[in-house]
Order: sequence, then structure tokens, then C-alpha cells
Amino acid sequence: MKKYEAKTVEAAIDLACQDLMMERESLMYEVVYEKKTLFSKKAEINVFDLSDVVEYAQSYIKSSIATFGIDVETKATISDDIIRLSLNSEHNSIIIGKGGKTLQAINELTKLAVSAKFKRRFRILLDVGEYKNDKYHKLVHMAKRIARDVQKTKTTATLDPMPADERRVIHNALSHMHNIKTESVGDGKKRQITIKYVE
Repeated sequence: MKKYEAKTVEAAIDLACQDLMMERESLMYEVVYEKKTLFSKKAEINVFDLSDVVEYAQSYIKSSIATFGIDVETKATISDDIIRLSLNSEHNSIIIGKGGKTLQAINELTKLAVSAKFKRRFRILLDVGEYKNDKYHKLVHMAKRIARDVQKTKTTATLDPMPADERRVIHNALSHMHNIKTESVGDGKKRQITIKYVE
């Protein structure tokens, strides 16, 4: 995190953009203060980078889970503009919850907290003990099997509702299959994938 001071917030932002060689749209910042008096003006902003986002997300997760008396370790990696946070504790099954519902809820709350703090949306994926990776593998295997049936029967198949990250994995996995098109339909928690035959 870097601090920039100038006479106005706009001037501080311009100064930060010039110093960091960034476009205004890419700059993540918060206004620390802006004072205007009869004789002077002064403003200060804090400028963040992705490491600050990761650090905040990890801190938020640890403190949230600690309220349940569970200590958790976090490890972060960033790839394809996705912040992946791997969690590990002595109570992984509690963090995952039935059908992964607790993990999904923690993931959503973390994304909301980070968005509120940095005034920008980030793609954040949490995993516990490879639970998500194993689930992705099973989903892809199932989706490919169903897609092969769709290729044979030319009949559209609709999968059960699932979170955005799981739908994305299936879309990517089926994107190169011949005569197959996937589409997300529905709203909110009822959003699901249809697998269609196309000539």
C-alpha cells in the first residue's frame, strides 16, 4: 500500500497514476482524508495492489472462521486473474459443510467483503483439502458423459443448479466437443447449464 498526498483527491489520483504508470480505471485506492479550509486544500489516498487484496481476503477468512473457534491456515495463488485460496485446519469437514454449502457461503462472504473494501469485484475461489478440485474433476467427468449422450440423441440435457465456478469449469471442459453448445440459464441459486446439440 502506498500513500499519495496532493491538494485534491483528483490530483492525488493523477500523481499515483503517473508514479505507478497506470490508467485511472486500473487504480485501486481509498480516500484517507480530504480537507478544504479557507486558505488551503489537502487530500491523501491509499493505493492498493493485488497483494493487499490477497492479504485482506486471508485476514478476513481467518478472523471469520476463528469466531467458531477454528484456526485455519491459508495459502494463496493467483492465476488467470483468479485469487485461489487454499484453506487447511483440523476441522476441514466443518468448513466444507454438507455438499460444500458452508465453503460456498464463506467464499461468497469473502468476495463481498473484498469488493466492499476495494470497491471492485475480484474472482476469488476457496478450496479446502482439494475438495473443490476433486468436485471439479467429478463434474467434468459427468458433464462429458452427458454431452456424449446429447451427441448421440440430439436431445438437450439440463444439469442441476450449481455455483458460477462449477458452471465455468463445465463450460470450459465442453467448449471443444463437436456439435455441443453449453448455456447457463435461470437466475441466482437456480442458475443451471443446458447442454445442446448443434449442427
